[in-house]
Amino acid sequence: MPTAPTADPEPLDPSRAPANERSARHPDLPGHPDLPGHEPAAAELARAATRAAGDLLAAPARTAEDLPALPARTADDLPALPTRTADDQSPRLAPTADDLPTLPARTRLGDVVPAPERVTPVPDADFVLTADAVIRVSADAAARTVAGQLAALLRPATGHPLPVTDAARPDPAGGITLALVDSDDLGREGYRLEVTSDGVRIEAATPAGLFFGAQTVRQLLPPAIESPTPVAERWTLPGGSITDRPRFPYRGAMLDVARHFFGVPDVLRVIDHLARYKLNHLHLHLTDDQGWRIAVDSWPRLAEVGGANEVGGGPGGHYTRDDYRRIVAYAAERHVTVVPEIDLPGHTHAALSAYGELAPDRVAPPPYTGTEVGFSYVDPTSERTYEFVADVLAEIAALTPGPWLHIGGDEAFKVRPDTYADFVERAQRIVADTGRTVVGWHQIAPAAHAEGRVLQWWGTTGDDPVTADAVQRGARVVLSPANHAYLDMKYAPDTPIGHDWAGLIDLPRAYDWDPGAHLTDVPADAVLGVEAPLWTESITSLAEVEFMIFPRLPALAELGWSPRATHDWAGFRGRLAGHGPRWTAAGIAFHRSPEIPWPAGRPAPAGSPATIPTQPGPEEVAVPTPSA
Repeated sequence: MPTAPTADPEPLDPSRAPANERSARHPDLPGHPDLPGHEPAAAELARAATRAAGDLLAAPARTAEDLPALPARTADDLPALPTRTADDQSPRLAPTADDLPTLPARTRLGDVVPAPERVTPVPDADFVLTADAVIRVSADAAARTVAGQLAALLRPATGHPLPVTDAARPDPAGGITLALVDSDDLGREGYRLEVTSDGVRIEAATPAGLFFGAQTVRQLLPPAIESPTPVAERWTLPGGSITDRPRFPYRGAMLDVARHFFGVPDVLRVIDHLARYKLNHLHLHLTDDQGWRIAVDSWPRLAEVGGANEVGGGPGGHYTRDDYRRIVAYAAERHVTVVPEIDLPGHTHAALSAYGELAPDRVAPPPYTGTEVGFSYVDPTSERTYEFVADVLAEIAALTPGPWLHIGGDEAFKVRPDTYADFVERAQRIVADTGRTVVGWHQIAPAAHAEGRVLQWWGTTGDDPVTADAVQRGARVVLSPANHAYLDMKYAPDTPIGHDWAGLIDLPRAYDWDPGAHLTDVPADAVLGVEAPLWTESITSLAEVEFMIFPRLPALAELGWSPRATHDWAGFRGRLAGHGPRWTAAGIAFHRSPEIPWPAGRPAPAGSPATIPTQPGPEEVAVPTPSA
């Protein structure tokens, strides 16, 4: 990728888009005329997940005292789908509980992902969560919310009532305690966990720390804790203590909802996946050539016209303001910050289709449903363009309580470098006027520095003098190296969806890099954190999203959270192996990476549905259901 656009302005023409790294991501999908029909093997699974998630999310608001278990589902409720393995094309029946992989006999205190900072096991100090257990919590509204969330996670599988009670001095006393404490060493997101035979205690300086400690408690219980219906199980937590806090403050993932639109229930489920592994930012790529996905009152045709398409000519869609508020609120309850992206000045064909006055030739082009990049741009010499940018960013900022506004900035190949720099500098000032901090892809690096600005780096080689220079001028970076962190890259040559322009990314490659030392001449203290983007040109369903993010998302989560001293592939693969049964119990579609010693599954009867055809054998059964 060039570090800044190099060509002179030209009329919009997607057929003349330059050959570049990202346009090479999916050479078999050059545009709408040649787009093959795509009905993924997991389509029925995705639709089932969407329906179930929609039912759950439409339920009345829950309180800490009234958090219902998930709707009961049996094996008979799961859709039967044909699998496509190399040696068995016979129809397969829906799985039953007996078909699930054999669960590990015992979860150890250190079997946590991401790896904690310090783990001290204590033999013979295990705690058994019984039906009369109570969750006690500091008398603080935000802490009580976390206690209610923990109870909601544990009730469906255990069948225990787990009442939540306030306490001025909460004590385990045979249950689980969540306590806010004064502690300088834990920071904003750290926690301490102590498990004894008398009970479990999580303490933290903030509700966010309590929330992440609760996710650790969830992982220390047997994998069947993820079941949406009661399971006969001894709910034991291993004894000992954990002290934990994150390495980087920014740990996130990106979901591209512009190339293919994903509705609110799908986005909320992705937020649940981030929270499960202590990720705290969701970057939403809201606009691109194929679709504009957020309603803007002052420019209504952006969503009405620009949002009515997607790659391949599908119906597209967009989020109303209430939809977007719902996403932001749901994320905030799980201590996840939403980072909205309005990609500028390129990747704007959908906006130009809605408002031709923004185009260089003032003519609205027809909708674009292909996958080329680099051909579109708003007119950077027109004052009307800056009115548009100011209106849109002001409305998005008003809807988004988080500190970040992402302005994209990549692949505006048809804008002269000096004009491009002027545009970025003015856009940065507009962001500052909203009270937010600007984030942009690292192509904005040559522009003048703006206070606090963040560059999201997606290169494939760590030697980038232009980005290093921007850091010297005060920029910070979020690392998303395309050849390590891009979740849309294929796992292997035969992965049925995804791209390979940045290389194949199996699990070892996703795990084996150091964010603190990845960029030459960029010190670790300039690294704000890490993010794993998922571009969706070839990804059309929730099941396919999950298949591409699991198991690589936990690898990136460990890079962002865990101390570098804990980084160890052998240890990680052993810990991650125990999460396969958890994902299966939770109905999460995932790729059974051959590098991981997944627990052996019982032989599946002829006809168990597979998720997406790949290397896994017939024991890979994962049917999405909504998580708590």
